[in-house]
Amino acid sequence: MDLTSYAELAVQLVNMGDELKNPFSLRALLEETGRTEAAARLTRRDIDALCELRDELAGVFASAAEGDDVDVVERLNGLLVRHPVHPQISGHDGQPWHLHLTEGGRVADALAVGSVMGLASVVTRLGVDRLGICQATPCRNAYLDTSSNRSRRYCSERCASRANVAAYRARKRGA
Repeated sequence: MDLTSYAELAVQLVNMGDELKNPFSLRALLEETGRTEAAARLTRRDIDALCELRDELAGVFASAAEGDDVDVVERLNGLLVRHPVHPQISGHDGQPWHLHLTEGGRVADALAVGSVMGLASVVTRLGVDRLGICQATPCRNAYLDTSSNRSRRYCSERCASRANVAAYRARKRGA
């Protein structure tokens, strides 16, 4: 079971910001990530719960960016207790049997379990330093560093390009 896609869901939830409160935006995200059933069942209670989760997950990324490994682990352990994992065997869309973390309950519960378990998996397999916050000004988006040399510093190519152009212009002005 590859939990990286679940960790990427956590990143997407954090980066949605206030758009998370918009049911149309959240449904679009769920559909884009192959969670069409969840998108159809989404309720206002789910959105409220996901906004709380987003804030908690943002705290995990902030602690990781500060290099506070102990706080990251404490936050994730607290989330794991509040959102226990219930694995289920699933076979859908012509795929062979495979594991899903949860299928029952509210949409917010399933997304919380997946997001938290995905981040916990990344932290335990790859390290806390694989969670980051974009270093481009003024962007503060979260990201997962899945590079082989742990060199990622930006959330997207757009932010990397913008930061590189700004640094180049600053060097030119100083020369």
